[in-house]
Amino acid sequence: MSASKFTSAPIREVFCSVQGEGPYVGTRQAFVRFSGCNLNCNYCDTDFATPGTCDYEQVEGSGYFEKIKNPINVTHLEAMLQPFKKLHSVSLTGGEPLLYADFIRKLNIASPLYLESNMTLPEQARKLTEKVAYVSGDFKLPETLRGIGREARKEHMENTVECFRLLRKNHSRDCFCKIVVERDMELGAVNRAVETIAPYVSCVILQPETPIGRDLMNPGAIQASVKSIMELQKSLLEIIDTRVIPQTHRMWGCL
Repeated sequence: MSASKFTSAPIREVFCSVQGEGPYVGTRQAFVRFSGCNLNCNYCDTDFATPGTCDYEQVEGSGYFEKIKNPINVTHLEAMLQPFKKLHSVSLTGGEPLLYADFIRKLNIASPLYLESNMTLPEQARKLTEKVAYVSGDFKLPETLRGIGREARKEHMENTVECFRLLRKNHSRDCFCKIVVERDMELGAVNRAVETIAPYVSCVILQPETPIGRDLMNPGAIQASVKSIMELQKSLLEIIDTRVIPQTHRMWGCL
């Protein structure tokens, strides 16, 4: 990898809003949304293709976005984040931010870093063990991924567990696990997955799949029933603190 890839990265958006998912819901954050992802999830609601420009909303909630040419270097991103005050943290999201771990390592900003990751790139995660203060780690069960063969499923699960181990909770970092619950998800598989990472996380968040596009007209076609989610939570509470939290930012229309 060239040196320039360590000092610049393709970024889709930079803006200030509130965290809409997980145990830190409602906290004020700056968001850096990286382009590119190594997975293809059934329920993904994000366009992670690499654009020619980054949408930069300098005044939060204004709806006015300046177009910044990609890729963006570390110094420029640090300057773009300067106007945002009173932050809980800076969310590094995507796409998959671990693809740009070398870039993230070079960031020098006052606010703590909050990593939102699919937790499948352990060699990249290893680079950030001393850098991030919060880890929102997805556990993507193999059946939720498109185009993954049987042989690759074992490696996918092993990589996920290793990422949680590397970025586990400690005295200076919180790490929690988020699982998007689909209608046809096999509950036994969720239990087995949580058992493997329970020692490394503070809690598990069950996030009902959010209807998007045409599914808004018939949310029951994709969403798990309240009964099944409650049953899953009850089962997981035997293992670890488990909470049900939907995507709250979609309820009031913020980014």
